[in-house]
Amino acid sequence: MTDNHKEPNYMGVFYLLAVLTAVEIGVIYLPIGKLIIGFMLVSMALVKAALVAAYFMHLKFEKRTLGMIALTPLVICTFLMFMLLPDVAGTPHQSSAKTPEEPSSSLSQQ
Repeated sequence: MTDNHKEPNYMGVFYLLAVLTAVEIGVIYLPIGKLIIGFMLVSMALVKAALVAAYFMHLKFEKRTLGMIALTPLVICTFLMFMLLPDVAGTPHQSSAKTPEEPSSSLSQQ
């Protein structure tokens, strides 16, 4: 019932994750646009998450169905982020509606 597979090199994966983390820190200081930096950071974070899921969560050696179950929340989260992005970007931080002014003090003294 169990598939015999070669024991993965966990330290190699750890060193790769450490190198990716160092590269992420270095990317922040590159003289390029913030959008490109953000794209690079998200891409490297996805690679790191895939490495952790594949090796440390042992999804590399599981059936494809279990991997799809683990991938589904990522897809749903990404979908929701893109669907909510217009609401977040289009709404001003301060209310644009004017509040009614308080009644003048001469009316309240009567």
